Amino acid sequence: MRRTDGGDPDDAHGADDHEHGHADHGGDHAAHDHDEDAVHAHAHDFGSIGIGVVTISTSRTLEDDPAGDAIAAAIEDTEHEVATRELVDDDHDGIQGSVDALVGREDVDCVVTTGGTGVTPDDVTIEAVRPLFGKELPGFGELFRALSREEIGTRVVATRATAGIVDRSSSGGGTEDGGNGVPVFCLPGSEDAARLGVDIVIEEAPHLAGLATRDDQ
Repeated sequence: MRRTDGGDPDDAHGADDHEHGHADHGGDHAAHDHDEDAVHAHAHDFGSIGIGVVTISTSRTLEDDPAGDAIAAAIEDTEHEVATRELVDDDHDGIQGSVDALVGREDVDCVVTTGGTGVTPDDVTIEAVRPLFGKELPGFGELFRALSREEIGTRVVATRATAGIVDRSSSGGGTEDGGNGVPVFCLPGSEDAARLGVDIVIEEAPHLAGLATRDDQ
């Protein structure tokens, strides 16, 4: 994995007129600070990441895994790479153990699961993975459901896709940068949902992985 440096911030000030007064100047100063914070954050982005893909299904195999194939293909079309692919039964302990083990691998900067996020009795991915989160990322599920509504309408209420940061050190791993966070995304098991979700992952995972492993000491 490698990091890319953030670019220069856009000039938030422009040609300010003096008659705007002290209040406006304060607002400009706040905007400038916000820009600096954003650039500082993006300076920690990973340029490329290794992603572990886990299909959760009792009925599928790796040879018959449309959702997993869609996720892997989308990743391989970018500068990122599939570090590993696994298939796990719909079993709470098996799912939790698989994700926990992947988080501890040095070649895995992000984990994506597909399957088991619905509301049937054997859909236990969220129950298995959520306890591993040190920080939850509710915005991922919110965005995923907002985009899914365009395709499936109100049935989106049964979609429990979620994401969070798992502490790598809890799995016996660590990073040379001092941080320990690995973003984990839990996607539904349908091929269409996997395609939709992985697009968000590819866009945001390098940034999240960089922030989660940042050492400000």
